[in-house]
Amino acid sequence: MKAIPRAARVYIGVALLVAAVCALPALRPGAHTAWGAVALLAALYALCELPARCRLLDRALGGSVPMRAGSFFPVLLASALLLPPSAAALTALPGALLARVEQRPAGVRRAWRTAQLLISVSAAAHVAGALGSREALGRGPDAPDFPYALLPAAASALTFCLVLTALDGGVRIAADRIPPRTAWQGLLGRTLAPHAVHGLAGLMMAVLWRSTYGPVAALFVLLPMYISCWVFAQYHRERAAHQATIRALVQAVDIKDRYTRGHSERVGQASVLIAQELGMADERLEILRFAGILHDVGKLGVPTRILRKDGPLTPEERRIIELHPEYGHEMVRGIGFLGEARAAILHHHERMDGSGYPYGLSGEQIPEFARVVAVADAFDAMTSTRSYSRGRPVEAAVAELERCAGTHFDPRMVAALVQALDRHGWQTAVTADEPCAPATPPVPQARVPAPAPAPASPAPAPPGSRP
Repeated sequence: MKAIPRAARVYIGVALLVAAVCALPALRPGAHTAWGAVALLAALYALCELPARCRLLDRALGGSVPMRAGSFFPVLLASALLLPPSAAALTALPGALLARVEQRPAGVRRAWRTAQLLISVSAAAHVAGALGSREALGRGPDAPDFPYALLPAAASALTFCLVLTALDGGVRIAADRIPPRTAWQGLLGRTLAPHAVHGLAGLMMAVLWRSTYGPVAALFVLLPMYISCWVFAQYHRERAAHQATIRALVQAVDIKDRYTRGHSERVGQASVLIAQELGMADERLEILRFAGILHDVGKLGVPTRILRKDGPLTPEERRIIELHPEYGHEMVRGIGFLGEARAAILHHHERMDGSGYPYGLSGEQIPEFARVVAVADAFDAMTSTRSYSRGRPVEAAVAELERCAGTHFDPRMVAALVQALDRHGWQTAVTADEPCAPATPPVPQARVPAPAPAPASPAPAPPGSRP
């Protein structure tokens, strides 16, 4: 619990209380709860979530067991159509407690997930009951009332989706301190279509459950759902392979340029902080993180003797090192999933006044991702302690960025970084092979450009930066 902010703990505690209120009516004497149906649906949902926790089975199937919670929401949506709200909420309890949790603290995250599902299923069942779902489904030889039965099914699936999304956004505000205006951005758009499919599958399960064939027939609905989950798992395996490729490229850069070890990861992190303040969609955040991580991958094409040179760079050596954005762009040209990241890799050394490289773009001509990465890159270069220089305090680095805003950097990106730092802070780090000595070491002139002689002249590159 120590790693979770106080606001998040309070939020999760309130959610657990609400979940208990949703489920307790089914446990009261005289509630006439259909315990047989509750037990069957709860066991079915728990059984569906159990394989994801079995690492042996996952390895046997080559990592193809569905790993994400929510793969079998049709079971919960069927219970929302078949049962009263409190009983429907109880069907989510065993499966939610058994669901696999990847991040720590696992206990708190599992408790949060349990509360979230109980509240959402209860709300969906309330809406379905208000629209007469149990009458519309028919019973035994009585045929279901189509197409009217589609209405409670669609309404309950939509309610389920909206409640989950609302709770997710709230916990992001409390735990991650994300601004309320961006906390829910993109959440509903990503989940609406999958929940609509789950709602249709849940309706099919409920109809078969009520038919003369009974609950056994309803199990056949889960087969196509499992196949779709298997396909989804393959997608995630491919994505993991992409990320492994990126890690290998970054590691190669870190090995070659020992002065900037860890720099790429922090630029990716700072880029995401800026993007979150700007309200970018979540789909773009991951690509932008890749852009920040890979922005210096072109240094693999620069001779090692130039990257590791301790003295000043000659004009010819500087021209060579300034080719690294183009080298990087060529290296990643064929990696389709990088999308906009390729433009950021190519243009992250362009400047707002047109004095940058490689093409001298200015203002809005510079791609948005490149303008974000440029600010993140300069900020980390100034605040990182390396073997040849000590990092600047965050306040000094911010002051330098603000001074260069409008000439070197996009003022909007600088302002977003300042807001993100106020909200989240920043952890500086040593990036060389060895920690910086207490005594001030000699500073190679090529790595720390001297400031301009007068304020009227163009602003210099931020101290600590390098092409």
